[in-house]
Amino acid sequence: MKILAIECSATPASCAIFEDKRLISSSFANVKLTHSETLIPMVEATLKNAKLSIDDIDSLAVSCGPGSFTGIRIGISAIKGLAIKDKKPCCAVSTLASMAYRLRFFDGVVCAVMDARCNQVYNALFRCESGVITRLCEDRALMVDELISELKTLENDSIFLIGDGADMFYGKAKHLPNVKNASETLKYQHAEGVALAAFDMIKENNTVSPEALLPFYLRLPQAERELKQKRGEN
Repeated sequence: MKILAIECSATPASCAIFEDKRLISSSFANVKLTHSETLIPMVEATLKNAKLSIDDIDSLAVSCGPGSFTGIRIGISAIKGLAIKDKKPCCAVSTLASMAYRLRFFDGVVCAVMDARCNQVYNALFRCESGVITRLCEDRALMVDELISELKTLENDSIFLIGDGADMFYGKAKHLPNVKNASETLKYQHAEGVALAAFDMIKENNTVSPEALLPFYLRLPQAERELKQKRGEN
């Protein structure tokens, strides 16, 4: 089975093609260009390097959130466009879960962290043991101090930080001796993790049609929050 996955939930954008959990082609960019400029050329180049066309792909996967509202919408729209002609099955992968899959052979707790601004983070915790990933909590938005307090209860575990918020959070949690920061090569969200998570989702028949592929937001976009505030709504 061949899976094409894309990830553009934050500043970096990436694309990866796997065949039976073996990486055969990938691209990654962490530049200031918008995803609408970089993503489709990246997909085309990744397919070309693998000597494949979209017709050769069996399933598609995308990080559906949490993350940048614009980035998530661009990623989902791209996958819908690629999948809809032949109604290829799609996987809507949690951005946070996809990070944990990149550290699946680390034994301990993976703390996936994205910067949600205003001293908040998007976060989920996963236990990794001998390549098996177990989710410890649902995706959530919480205050930095709340997450630090929770990590203190895991003092007997090695904790690895990953995600575009890892550096920011590590600066506030480095006093915890069992908390380590990921290396630069593993730190950022990547389509490789999206694809690996998608293999497990497909095995569990957890796929959707292109039409049913939807984003997952932990909070409303800023424009909607400001509108509700003006209206005096909660």
